[in-house]
Amino acid sequence: MVNVLDRPLRAMILAAAGNSAVRRFVSVHGMRLGAARFVAGETAGDFLAVARRVNHDGFAVAAGILGEGTRDEAGARDATEEYSALLQRFRVERLDANVALKVTHLGLDLSPELALQNVRRVAQRAADCDNTMRLDMEQSCYVDATLSIYRTLRTEGFANVGFVLQSYLHRSVSDLEALLPLGSNVRIVKGAYLEPKGVAFQEKREVDENYARLVERSLVDGAYTAIATHDGALIERAIAFAEQRGIPKSGRFEFQMLYGVASPLAKKLVARGYRVRLAVPYGDFWFPYLMRRLAERPANVAFLLKNLLARGGA
Repeated sequence: MVNVLDRPLRAMILAAAGNSAVRRFVSVHGMRLGAARFVAGETAGDFLAVARRVNHDGFAVAAGILGEGTRDEAGARDATEEYSALLQRFRVERLDANVALKVTHLGLDLSPELALQNVRRVAQRAADCDNTMRLDMEQSCYVDATLSIYRTLRTEGFANVGFVLQSYLHRSVSDLEALLPLGSNVRIVKGAYLEPKGVAFQEKREVDENYARLVERSLVDGAYTAIATHDGALIERAIAFAEQRGIPKSGRFEFQMLYGVASPLAKKLVARGYRVRLAVPYGDFWFPYLMRRLAERPANVAFLLKNLLARGGA
C-alpha cells in the first residue's frame, strides 16, 4: 500500500499496464532494462538457477509461474502440470522451495469446478513430495471463490495447503476468524490491487494497523503465519509480539519478501536466525507483475528509468 501522495502515480502506472504501446515496449525492452531484478526469467530453467542461488544465500523460495485469467482449459492444464513438475524437481534437487499459485491461472474464470480439480492435483503432488503449496489472493472479487477452494481442500484432508489474506480489505479479519478453526496456514500481505473505499482501506495507517492485527491474531491461534512485508516497523512489531508471547522463531512463522526487493532487510533477518522466504516469479507473462511492483513502490520506477537512461533510451 502506498502513501496518499503516491496514489495518482500508482493509478497512472496501473492504467499504463492496460496500454498496448506500453505493453509492447516493456515486453521488448523490460528484462534488459531492469525487470530481471524482480523476475527470475521466462523459463523453468531460469527460475531453478535463481532458486539454487537463493537457497545458497540462506533463503527459502516460493515459486510463482506468472499468469492469471487463463482463457482455456488447455492453458489451465499446462499451468497445473508445470507446477506439479516444479514440485517434483524441488524434491529431486532437495531445494527449500514450495509453490504459490493464482486460482485464475488454473481455470477459475472458466469454471470453479475446473479450478478446484487442478488445484487439488497440485496439492496432491505437493503432498506426495512432502511439500506445501499456497493459494495466492487476487482482486477482491475472487476472495470468496479462492477461500472456498481452500476450505474444500482442508476438509478433504490436505493439511499442506495455505492461503493469503490482504490487510487492505475490510473483510480480512472476519475471514481469518472463520478459517482459524481449520488450523490456518496464512500469509498476510497488504494488497497490490486498486480497490474501492467500500471494499478496502485507503489510508496507509489503517492498512498497517489491520496488518498488525491480522499477524498477531494468526500468531496466537494459527497453525503457521507467513509475514509478507518489506515494512521494517511492522516486522519489528511482529518480532516483539512473538517474543512477548514466547512464540519460537522456527515452526510457527516465517517472513516473506519479494525477489529483488528489500534484500538488505531480508539478509539481516536471516542473520538474526529467522526463516525468510523469497517469492521468486518467472514466466513470459511477467508484464502485469512488473507493473504492480512499480505501482507498489515509486522507487522501483526510478530504478527502471535509471536503467533506461543509462542505455540511451533503449
